[in-house]
Amino acid sequence: MNTAVRKLQLQDFTTIGGVTLDTIHLFYKVFGQPLHTAPIVLVNHALTGNSTVTGVEGWWSGIIGAGLCIDTDRYTVLSFNIPGNGYDGDETHLYSNYKLFTARDIASIFAKALTALSIANIYAVIGGSVGGGIAWELAVLQPNLIQHLIPVAADWRSSDWLRANCLVQEQILLNSNNPVHDARLHAMLMYRTPESFEQKFDHSFNEDQNMYNVESWLLHHGSKLNERFTLSAYKLVNHILSTIDITKGRGDFEAVAATITSDIHLISVDSDLFFTAAADKLTVKKLQKINHNVTHGIITSVHGHDAFLIEFQQLKTLLQHIF
Repeated sequence: MNTAVRKLQLQDFTTIGGVTLDTIHLFYKVFGQPLHTAPIVLVNHALTGNSTVTGVEGWWSGIIGAGLCIDTDRYTVLSFNIPGNGYDGDETHLYSNYKLFTARDIASIFAKALTALSIANIYAVIGGSVGGGIAWELAVLQPNLIQHLIPVAADWRSSDWLRANCLVQEQILLNSNNPVHDARLHAMLMYRTPESFEQKFDHSFNEDQNMYNVESWLLHHGSKLNERFTLSAYKLVNHILSTIDITKGRGDFEAVAATITSDIHLISVDSDLFFTAAADKLTVKKLQKINHNVTHGIITSVHGHDAFLIEFQQLKTLLQHIF
C-alpha cells in the first residue's frame, strides 16, 4: 500500500533563531482511512527516513498496515516529511543553511500543518529517534493535542554522547570528498553495536570483493544513501537531531512535562547508544513524580539504536495495548 505525496504551503513561519520564511513547502502522506473519518496516528520519521511509513518501500511496514499493529483498516496514518529532507526531489525546497531549524521548529511546523488540515486531536504520535524527539517537542507545544505520546528509541533531550556524534557527522559532511557516503559509514557504526556486527558477519570474508563482509556492507550502505539523500538534507537533519530539548528556555523537566496531558509510553532499546534505556528509566521516574500516566517498554536486542527498525515483533508486543 502506498499513497501519493501531498503538499501544504505554510506561510510566514519564524524560527526560534528569528529567521522568517515566507513559505515552507511541507510534503506528507496519508495511509489507511481518509482524514477525519477515523482516529489519527501521526508517525514522525527518523534521520534518513521519510513519509513512506508503510507499503513495499515503507520503513515501518513491519508494524503499520492493514491488519498490523497500527492497523490502517482502523486508523488514519499521517506522516510529514521534515522540510528540507529532499523527499519531493525539488532542489529549490532544500535549505543551504543547515542550522536553520531545531527540533522545536520542526514540531512547530507540524503543529501549523495540523491546524491547516483542521486536526485538533490526535489519537497517537509515534516517532523513532529524531522523530521521537520531535514528538516530545510537539507534545509540549500542544499539551492537549495528543492522547498517546510514544517516543521510540528517543528521549526529551539529546544526550552529550549523541551531540558528540552529531558533531563528528557534521565534520565528515563538511570536510569529506565523498561526504554523504563517508558520514553514513560512521553513522552505521553508531546505530549498531559490536555484538550486532559479530552476530551478522562472524569474521566472514568476501573472496570476490577481496574484503571482509562487514566492510562490503558498510560501503554498500554508504553508496545507497548517496544515491537517495542530498548533502544539504543530511546536514540539516543531523543538526536537528542534536537540538532536541523540551526544557530549553522553559525551566526544569518536571515543570515542562507537567503541562502534557497525554499518556506517555516510552520504548527503549537495551543496547541503544544514542538514547539509552537508563536515561529513559530516569525520565519515567521523573514523570511518575508528577502523576503522569506513563509506561516503559524495553526492546531486548544486540542491534543497538537500529533495533526499532528491526525488532518488529517486540515492538508490536509493546504497542498492542495502545492500538
